[in-house]
Amino acid sequence: LFLIFGLLTLVRVIVVILFFTWRMRHRDSDAMWLWWISVVGDLWFGVTWLLNQITKLRPRKCVPSISVLRDHLDQPDGGSDLPLLDVFINTVDPVDEPMLYTMNSILSILATDYPVEKYATYFSDDGGSLVHYEGLQLAAEFAASWVPFCRKHCVEPRAPESYFWAKMRGEYAGSAPKEFLDDHRRMRAAYEEFKARLDGLSAAIEQRSEACNRANGKDKEECANATWMADGSTQWQGTWIKPAKGHRKGHHPAILQVMLDQPSKDPELGMAASSDHPLDFSAVDARLPMLVYIAREKRPGYDHQKKAGAMNVQLRVSALLSNAPFIINFDGDHYVNNSQAFRAAICFMLDPRDGADTAFVQFPQRFDDVDPTDRYCNHNRMFFDATLLGLNGIQGPSFVGTGCMFRRVALYSADPPRWRPDDAKEAKASRYRPNMFGKSTSFINSMPAAANQERSVPSPATVGEAELADAMTCAYEDGTEWGNDVGWVYNIATEDVVTGFRLHRTGWRSTYCAMEPDAFRGTAPINLTERLYQILRWSGGSLEMFFSRFCPLLAGRRLHPMQRVAYINMTTYPVSTFFICMYYLYPVMWLFQGEFYIQRPFQTFALFVVVIIATVELIGMVEIRWAGLTLLDWVRNEQFYIIGTTGVYPMAMLHILLRSLGIKGVSFKLTAKKLTGGARERLAELYDVQWVPLLVPTVVVMAVNVAAIGAAAGKAIVERWSAAQVAGAASGLVFNVWMLLLLYPFALGIMGRWSKRPYILFIVLVTAVAATASMYVALAGSLPYLHSGIKLV
Repeated sequence: LFLIFGLLTLVRVIVVILFFTWRMRHRDSDAMWLWWISVVGDLWFGVTWLLNQITKLRPRKCVPSISVLRDHLDQPDGGSDLPLLDVFINTVDPVDEPMLYTMNSILSILATDYPVEKYATYFSDDGGSLVHYEGLQLAAEFAASWVPFCRKHCVEPRAPESYFWAKMRGEYAGSAPKEFLDDHRRMRAAYEEFKARLDGLSAAIEQRSEACNRANGKDKEECANATWMADGSTQWQGTWIKPAKGHRKGHHPAILQVMLDQPSKDPELGMAASSDHPLDFSAVDARLPMLVYIAREKRPGYDHQKKAGAMNVQLRVSALLSNAPFIINFDGDHYVNNSQAFRAAICFMLDPRDGADTAFVQFPQRFDDVDPTDRYCNHNRMFFDATLLGLNGIQGPSFVGTGCMFRRVALYSADPPRWRPDDAKEAKASRYRPNMFGKSTSFINSMPAAANQERSVPSPATVGEAELADAMTCAYEDGTEWGNDVGWVYNIATEDVVTGFRLHRTGWRSTYCAMEPDAFRGTAPINLTERLYQILRWSGGSLEMFFSRFCPLLAGRRLHPMQRVAYINMTTYPVSTFFICMYYLYPVMWLFQGEFYIQRPFQTFALFVVVIIATVELIGMVEIRWAGLTLLDWVRNEQFYIIGTTGVYPMAMLHILLRSLGIKGVSFKLTAKKLTGGARERLAELYDVQWVPLLVPTVVVMAVNVAAIGAAAGKAIVERWSAAQVAGAASGLVFNVWMLLLLYPFALGIMGRWSKRPYILFIVLVTAVAATASMYVALAGSLPYLHSGIKLV
């Protein structure tokens, strides 16, 4: 398949070269300005297609050897030499990111199959919400039963919501098959109680706060609107339900609380079954990993840098507490679907061949609750399973925001071993500058230990509360390289891609790891408007990156040439919208007078176009075969690319134009996730129509193509076209029909609940074409200039 893929790519390159040579020798058109636009557009598409293809010529599939890892690092007495690991999970708003998803993510992390004393979890609540704080307390309490249950019965997945609602499960792999059914029933009842407590948490906090405020009414200035913690005597330091000065979003002090302490090194067996505790965990290790709640300080006048800023605070705090050499990050709506995922990533980090030069291991994003046909291409498998697989054979995949394991020192801007100078002093001087990391002596002293991936025992935390609090302040990063050459990058919407690029530019490589079952799963926006906003943020951020100091063209020699090509293509793809929009407007020519040819002689031009399109389709078929994809994956990718170019990419181009003029630019809306119940309710969002200006350009494109087909039909009726004329017009109408097919998911999206019956869309389109044709026939008598006909080719 790879040989066929390469040969077809070569054939198409030759055909495209011959095509452009022929066109330059035959500069003959009925409108030369359109001819030049079409030539430049075809050249752009040819070059960008080639840039995309050459990065896929050496795909590399990496399979983790977890059994070999166990043989080398697991000890006979139950101990382990696996390296330490810090887990970051981020959330902001308990409404946009429902608590149930977030706490399921926490529970899946706490229950993963990794030595419990070897990893710590850092939960960043960037909204400073008491709901998240107490929800995390409830999750830690429930985990005391859920985690031993998972270990005893080896259940998968270990997020309870996904586990209890799973339709199919594999063979039982636990140690107590006779107790499984009773344990499962009791655990499910306990989980339903946990969900009910989570669901009622907001109301309980509000009622408690109102009662405490009434009881403390004598001090109205301080207590009138306060939010109170569970003890009833302590005001919450973070965001209050009724915002007040120093207690609202964007303005509150730093909060750090260790919810679960660092466990002991030796196993601690759980409780035997009793009347108060019916689950028997007497033969199961009941320890839980360290769990830390973080809400960084926020103050007016500071740009808090959203997710990237929160993760850099996690990076500093974790360095002062556990300082693991490896870090894995999650969004609040993603959970561990395969309990072996952490071990899989460690396989590549410790690989004796190139593990030392690996900065991060990226897993693909997989989603629950997506409709069976993946209408809006949420799975994006052409990107994850084809593009990233191709990059895996060069310098590695880009970072895509979640489900990624990092080497800590790489985030500190250290050089990879193969690029480090021989002299250690020279190496340090070449990379590290004064005040690069801030003024925390403890943090700077922690950096050498972070480079030791063989360190398997966590260092005891000796840092005081004042130094921890200082690491979470807004002012800590002033005058430093945080968000620039240290940590996650700031001031670009796609901070994930830019951070990965910065590591590749330094000479590090990365690895793409797909495994079965999927390592991680999450939720995706299945509403058309939310999906388009998500693509707008990605495309706008990509253009921002290209026009910033992180432009791939400016990178040094440490970036592999093909990796540079991939990043160029990854950051310039929205520019295609200019040329595609011109093609969208060509059908308007059906409303003009006379016969019209974009290129003459037409027969040769048509033959070239047919061959070029045929080779693209053949290459696409071969590509989905070697990537293990389906035809539907490929079709959805093509459809949503066209949908993006009609309305989203023009907005991204406008954003860059405004930024270049010193104006703020387009505001990128964060994707909201909705909490859903049964299968029918989970898909309800698919049929929800949210009308926004972003939808208008695509609606116009659809209307233009429908009008073009109707106008052609009207001309045929008025002028009584012969069969030869109809056949000639059909060559132009194929483009219109093809465009409507590509915009089919969008059309269903704006139909709302009517899209449950797709045949209605067909009836509407046929009716619109018939109405346009009838209007053309009716106007033909009163407007004689319409009576001459046109052929657009």
